[in-house]
Amino acid sequence: MLYLAQVHKNEFLDQHQLQLLARQEAENVWTTIPEEAFILLGKGNSLAEKLLVLVELSTTGDIEKIEEATNWVLNLVQTYLSTGITPEFLQQEAERAEQWRQSLTLQNQDLARRSLELEARREQIQALEETLKREKNGLSKDESGPSVNS
Repeated sequence: MLYLAQVHKNEFLDQHQLQLLARQEAENVWTTIPEEAFILLGKGNSLAEKLLVLVELSTTGDIEKIEEATNWVLNLVQTYLSTGITPEFLQQEAERAEQWRQSLTLQNQDLARRSLELEARREQIQALEETLKREKNGLSKDESGPSVNS
């Protein structure tokens, strides 16, 4: 799993350690790690203090890969922050999307209601047509009924 971490010096052990700051949940979805979580780097590994790194951890928590996060952070700035996308803008867009969804739901309900009304009217018209046919047939039989000769 991929993490964003910051390098710190553990004075007690005289080693560098990584403080895990955020975890990648999906391609563009990250969650912060609220509790302090540290991973020792070992004595042979000396990264600069406060350096941000991306660290890939195995399922057992072993470090598989470490790389500086500078290019990753710059890519975030270029992709998301240079276009003026702010949390407020994203919130407004989410609210607009919700309003559109609600509007479409209401329109869909209205169309369904109208469709039911049209179907009911069509059935009424068919019933009237059947009644008219029966009445017409009944009148035709009365007019051309057998004549009685006495």
